[in-house]
Amino acid sequence: MGKLKPTAAVVDDEESVGRAIKRLLRSVGIEAEVFTSGDAFLDTLSSVPSYRPDCVILDIQMPGTNGLEVQRQLAGRGMPVIIITAYDDPGVREQVLAAGAVGYLRKPFNGSVLIRTVQTAMGLPPTP
Repeated sequence: MGKLKPTAAVVDDEESVGRAIKRLLRSVGIEAEVFTSGDAFLDTLSSVPSYRPDCVILDIQMPGTNGLEVQRQLAGRGMPVIIITAYDDPGVREQVLAAGAVGYLRKPFNGSVLIRTVQTAMGLPPTP
């Protein structure tokens, strides 16, 4: 039996951003688990084989393993990646999109744009 609700992993070292995204996604029926570092997220992926989010929302700039490295390690796992960042560098944007990210949003981002991007990444119909 499959999961009851679609699930996103939110990886951002700013706890307030993680909480805000979690609330936003829950408002449209998407569960979210928040990780405050790339290392914590990767540790969970490796230690809990059944953990497989339907989408991963990654900040680029984090202490330890940054979002670019997490995205690289997720390559080939079939998990859509959406990048959120306050760091807007056209070269980085091209790099993450070329590496397969399905979205790239600058902070502060519009909540409805994030929801639509996540729904598209998960193959869900958009919220009316």
